[in-house]
Amino acid sequence: MTRIFSHRFVVPAEAIDINRHVNNVEYLRWMQDVAIAHSTALGWPMERYLKERCSWVIRSHFIEYLRPALKDDAIHLLTWVQDMGERSSTRRYLFWRERDRQVLARAETAWVFVDIRAGLPRPILDAVRESFPLVPDDAEVMALAEAS
Repeated sequence: MTRIFSHRFVVPAEAIDINRHVNNVEYLRWMQDVAIAHSTALGWPMERYLKERCSWVIRSHFIEYLRPALKDDAIHLLTWVQDMGERSSTRRYLFWRERDRQVLARAETAWVFVDIRAGLPRPILDAVRESFPLVPDDAEVMALAEAS
């Protein structure tokens, strides 16, 4: 079971803005992409959600930018599920740069579980709940980042 999912990528030129660093919109895209990849790795690809007539929608994002990411930087993006309530879940993210091992950003997303027919929140399926291990303490994540 993948408690903490890691994805490595290199910042492409098209992610850079007028200030010569990664545009904030890219962080949001990367967060969504890695959340989907983590869900898929845990046995919940989009096709399975559609079969069960459920999905996740975003209620809010929070991103704390600590250092700029630049073109061609190798980035490690870690994600994990911090908590899971009756109808919602908090997913956290840590962006760090490979060359100097600096944390670039910390983020979280509040996700709401929905019925795709009605578009309304619904209780999280037991099968979903059982598939996503919780990592309530960031210490485990930081230890993994330092060991990588």
